[in-house]
Amino acid sequence: MSSIIGQAKGLIDFDQKSLLSKPKLNPRPNKLPNCPQSPRCQSPSIPYSGTPSPVKVHNTTFPSNPPTKAFTAPGHFSNAKALAHCPEYHNKVLTRLFNGNSRLGCYALAVTIFGIGIFRDMLYERALRYQPTHPLLLTPPLTYTAYALIAAGNILVLSSMYALGITGTYLGDYFGILMDKRVTSFPFNISDAPMYYGSTMSFLGTAILYGKPAGVLLTVEVLVVYLMALRFEDPFTAEIYAKRERVRKEGKKGK
Repeated sequence: MSSIIGQAKGLIDFDQKSLLSKPKLNPRPNKLPNCPQSPRCQSPSIPYSGTPSPVKVHNTTFPSNPPTKAFTAPGHFSNAKALAHCPEYHNKVLTRLFNGNSRLGCYALAVTIFGIGIFRDMLYERALRYQPTHPLLLTPPLTYTAYALIAAGNILVLSSMYALGITGTYLGDYFGILMDKRVTSFPFNISDAPMYYGSTMSFLGTAILYGKPAGVLLTVEVLVVYLMALRFEDPFTAEIYAKRERVRKEGKKGK
């Protein structure tokens, strides 16, 4: 019994000595060794690379800091045509850029506007992705309504492009490429601006289809921007064709 107590006492003495001999940890230095005097080096924390680390929830990956505001302004890019209104009509900026070839200038503008439209749609989809969903927008009747809006909107847009052609759709009149007469066939027999209203219907249908109230608000913004654009585009375009008619009449009088 005494031997067992002696062995236990020896173990306790050994643990006490090991604790007494254990070196003390030095406090973390304020600066990293051999590091230049910069804010990043003075801080021992890991620098943030700018890319959020993913967090998995129920087998779905989300960024750790998703956007908190659905502001992508799809309507801001919808009126890219306005960039070419006065500069091209009065100063022929794009026509001069393409060595006096107005048709090539119009085609270049068409590619630019089409590309910006694709980028706008990507921003709109990205904005809706992280927004909350409202159950009232996911009812079967509204789902069918959403599909109908998307289908009707695309019909209006595509039929407008078919009726006007590339130069008629993408501001050919500002390049001096005028149509022989005003288009009155479908869809212009039901609306003066079928492309704008068709695009708005597509935005609204997409928002309802995914049940996103933020998408409905963005669609209202799109409509407001389109209506503002029409206030400037329609009178300006009408004046271009009125000027052509005046020139034709003067030519006939001269003969």
